[in-house]
Amino acid sequence: MLGLLVLIVLVVAVAGAVPAYPYSANWGYAPTGLLGTILLIWILLLILGRV
Repeated sequence: MLGLLVLIVLVVAVAGAVPAYPYSANWGYAPTGLLGTILLIWILLLILGRV
């Protein structure tokens, strides 16, 4: 149950990190890439049963 909650929070964080406003446009893909990497590691750990 907790794993699903963390997964949902990470998905929302990835969606929120997309640069949509002018002040964040020069950030590039760094926020999304970092959160996407964390999400990928989390999913991998869920599949392997480590979490």
